[in-house]
Amino acid sequence: MKPWTEALADNPLIAILRGLTPETALDVAGVLVESGFRILEVPLNSPRPMTSISEIAKRYGDEIVVGAGTVLSPGDVDAVVDAGGQLIVAPNMKPDVGGRAVKLGAKWCPGVFSPTEAFDALDCGASVLKFFPAEMVPPKAISAMRAVLPKDAVVAAVGGITPETMVDYYRAGSNSFGLGSALYKPDYMLADIADRATTFVEAFRALKHSQ
Repeated sequence: MKPWTEALADNPLIAILRGLTPETALDVAGVLVESGFRILEVPLNSPRPMTSISEIAKRYGDEIVVGAGTVLSPGDVDAVVDAGGQLIVAPNMKPDVGGRAVKLGAKWCPGVFSPTEAFDALDCGASVLKFFPAEMVPPKAISAMRAVLPKDAVVAAVGGITPETMVDYYRAGSNSFGLGSALYKPDYMLADIADRATTFVEAFRALKHSQ
């Protein structure tokens, strides 16, 4: 598998594929990988998510990091890792979920909302701090928390992110983004997903080059 640090360095955008089905998983993953995505998340409230994760991991596991979102229990962590997933994303910060992910060698991305939750998550081994929902954590709040967080902490803004809203969050200190319906919905055509993916990747790379 492509190392996590390499995936982050190449493209830290996280594709959130809520509603993905096993029947379309490889086609959607292929479009995203071709567009430059290296981190894919299949939320567990999608149809048969473990099958989709397994299929994507088998086909693209050497190129990308794939895992699950909406992971709420240690048992879910076990199931995701057994399916070939290496990323555990949650909307909340539960130490037992994080502890299980770390023990199994998966990367844990818990949802946090405050400095207390952020530091507790880092203490529990979080690889990414998912500030969620981003609509309730404006860029100024990210900037203020960045002032006290470790400089090497990976901060992802998740929720309502578009190519346009990335700009202020990136300048405030977000170095990763979780992308949901602005990138993917089950009823989007593959060509539409490709266009959206390319727009996001180009927008993010332009931000990096503008530093």
